Amino acid sequence: MKTRLLVTLLAAAISTAAHAQQPAAAPAEPKPFQAGKPLAATNEKGVFTPMSSNVKVYGSFRFSESCTFDPQKNLIVAMNAGIDQALTQNDGYVSLINPDGSVHTSKWIGATRDGLTLHHPRGSAISNGVLYTVDEGMLRSFDLATGQPLRAVEVTGSTFLNGIGVAKDGTAYISNTRAPEVIWKVTPEGVTSKFVEGAPLAAPNGVAVDNDGNVVVVNINNNAVLTFDTSGKLIKTENAVEGGNDGLVITEDGTKYTSSVRFGSVSKIAPGKPAEVIASGIPSAASMCYDSVQKQLVIPMNPNDALAFIKL
Repeated sequence: MKTRLLVTLLAAAISTAAHAQQPAAAPAEPKPFQAGKPLAATNEKGVFTPMSSNVKVYGSFRFSESCTFDPQKNLIVAMNAGIDQALTQNDGYVSLINPDGSVHTSKWIGATRDGLTLHHPRGSAISNGVLYTVDEGMLRSFDLATGQPLRAVEVTGSTFLNGIGVAKDGTAYISNTRAPEVIWKVTPEGVTSKFVEGAPLAAPNGVAVDNDGNVVVVNINNNAVLTFDTSGKLIKTENAVEGGNDGLVITEDGTKYTSSVRFGSVSKIAPGKPAEVIASGIPSAASMCYDSVQKQLVIPMNPNDALAFIKL
């Protein structure tokens, strides 16, 4: 018995030594980024077949906080947080939604994690063929045609990046909702600076760039709708009907729409007219977008994992 044990131990030692002398395996090459495809399935013959046009699919959201609209594709671009970051890091994704609310592509950005880092996208905007989103202290950008990640800029000193508006030249204006209350400016070259800080900001959230290039901000802690020129000077203060605002849309004629994440209402502020409520009772009405083709507002509803649609 002792002889057998010694032989076994000796064989194990020789095997271990042999493995130790082998070179370590080279790390796997990173796989290239791939965008997801529209809904389809492989049939019994093995043919990948697009979903037939008489089928409509709704859903595809996991805590969607913002959306934006791509008029070239005539699709709504919805940002999703994915699984809670405390459980799974880097699970954010982007869905493409048809104008009727049905799903075009469940996971367009996020079909795989190859070449992609996207944790919890919040505000989003489109400018000159680029999709921008804020994500856990970062400004990320993606090619709008392909979904390919472009660049990531860290906003040093930020605590809770939330809403975003992007000017025609690619300059991004981003709200920092928690203290310190700041609107950050990020140039196309990636240079960050404080655009506005402190009052009249009061938990700033939604940000948009108006038709004159001014920066418009809504607060959560009051009903103010603040317009700043490009130097950061406050040039106009308007008011929504209710406070708690998250979403902000400015249409071609200069009309502003705000959505209240706290109180569920949508306010309309037409130029030179007082604000009026055009919709109410929308739970967690977050950072909405404007579908300029179908002329409708689209409102993500945060934990309700849904989008609300309002025809204008």
